[in-house]
Amino acid sequence: MNDAKRYLGFGVLLFGALFFKFNNFSFRYEKIDHFRGAKLEREIWNPLIASSVNENLLSLMIDNKEYTNEQYPFYMDNNLNIMVPVEILRDALQCSAHVYDGYELLVEKRSNQISFTLDETVAIVDGKMEDLISPFIKRDNTYFVGLNDLSNYLSYTYTWDIQENKATAIDSLGQMSAIPTKYDLREKRRVSKVRNQGSNGTCWAFAALEALESSILPEDEVLYSADHMSLANGFNLNQEDGGEYTMSMAYLAAWKGPVYEKDDPYGDKKTDETLTAVKHVQEIQIIDGKDYKKIKEAVFQYGGVQTSIYNALRSSVSRSPYYNRDTEAYCYIGTERPNHDVVIIGWDDNYPKENFSVNLEGDGAFICQNSWGEEFGEDGIFYISYYDTNIGTHNVVYTRVEETNNYDHIYQSDLCGWVGQLGYNKDSIYGANVYTAEGDEELAAASFYATGKDSQYELYVVKEFEDEMSLRSMIPVASGKLGNAGYYTIDFEQKIFVEAGERYAIVLHIMTPNSVHPMAIEYKADDMTKTVILDDGESYISANGVNWVNVNTVEECNLCIKAFSLNR
Repeated sequence: MNDAKRYLGFGVLLFGALFFKFNNFSFRYEKIDHFRGAKLEREIWNPLIASSVNENLLSLMIDNKEYTNEQYPFYMDNNLNIMVPVEILRDALQCSAHVYDGYELLVEKRSNQISFTLDETVAIVDGKMEDLISPFIKRDNTYFVGLNDLSNYLSYTYTWDIQENKATAIDSLGQMSAIPTKYDLREKRRVSKVRNQGSNGTCWAFAALEALESSILPEDEVLYSADHMSLANGFNLNQEDGGEYTMSMAYLAAWKGPVYEKDDPYGDKKTDETLTAVKHVQEIQIIDGKDYKKIKEAVFQYGGVQTSIYNALRSSVSRSPYYNRDTEAYCYIGTERPNHDVVIIGWDDNYPKENFSVNLEGDGAFICQNSWGEEFGEDGIFYISYYDTNIGTHNVVYTRVEETNNYDHIYQSDLCGWVGQLGYNKDSIYGANVYTAEGDEELAAASFYATGKDSQYELYVVKEFEDEMSLRSMIPVASGKLGNAGYYTIDFEQKIFVEAGERYAIVLHIMTPNSVHPMAIEYKADDMTKTVILDDGESYISANGVNWVNVNTVEECNLCIKAFSLNR
């Protein structure tokens, strides 16, 4: 032991002698390297911390909305930055977020624009190059971006609580409008191809599909078949009869479509009903009439918004006192009801009122895509004044569009969707649909229509259903509140397994303020719905969730409640 100490002491003296020799007895600190502990923190401790964080429940609180890594694949990286999937940014940050050409992410909020490039440690922020804590990356076919970086450049305050394993991001500008005064989806490559409906009354189908196509651009550039939507929708009508947005909602919600335009081209008066959906539309929101702020937010975040106008024109070459052909500007003020669907693809708050052929109080217009070919307007696009009587009265936006492998099975009896409403003359009702499992499955989600804004819902499952007495054994699986009316799919918060041949019920308790009939139903309302099939479902309703009756004792109909499952 003593010999070891002597050798150690000699080594220290030798090192000192050599140091002074080669430095000429001067103390020159030309380079100061990091203390080894700093390297350990960066190279060893950070991954250890990140690993510990990711092994536990990790939660994000963004503007009072909570997300967890049980729901979404976010994680902490080795820079101790929370990496969030791009797919949640639109809803979480109330922004526009899209990936272009597979490698560039553009995030927009208010007047801020951030352009990320895949695997780069810098970004273009409002035209200036800025450093990032973590690069924008692609992992397991999912794009991720750093929440801390987004917070830095979008005016969010960001904090990390290691004890709670929670990151918090709060918009420091609060209720200040998140949208600019002018916006045009054409400039963002988020507008579908302009098409021509010809002499048919299929504007509703074209507007629905062009809005849907816009919602998945620029990531997915496709054309869907208006022929299939207008001919294979289950309603009793042909292409000359016209249609409305609830029909397009029902067609998409039932997974009848969309199908590709190339597989069912327009104009031949026939369709192929064996074609199957190439996307699954799981959420469609309806924006309140004349709520221009929400319409703009929807265009900004999700893409084109399907809307209705009264169209005094009859073709691309006709004339009307409401249309200025020189400026492609339209404004109808009167009592006529809507008769034509178009797609809102942008707006300009300062668009001059003088561009319209009628006298108006102020400036401002929506930029709209028509379905009369590129010969109409500005290559198929025209401007509709904010003061138009009907623009913005009926508004539909497609907010959740998924691949066809999202669920293995859909259970439904409402193929024509929301035709009418049912209730107990109050704002709440319980409804239950009974289905039989096709195999050993996990019940994963349910869908329904919210017939008004601010609806609250509770979802339950009843296993081994026998009769209405079974409905007293409800298992809660999800609950929440919805801002807009529309069609929603809600994923269950716990796993529910069923066996092949097992009968089960999906129960919905819905509360819609100011409604007396809050439950959406399918029934034979008119000539258009006289061929609706009503013997394909088993439904029950209740005013209090205790005493149940078969719905057919009240109204011959199907409840609009679907179930979705995964194979086990």
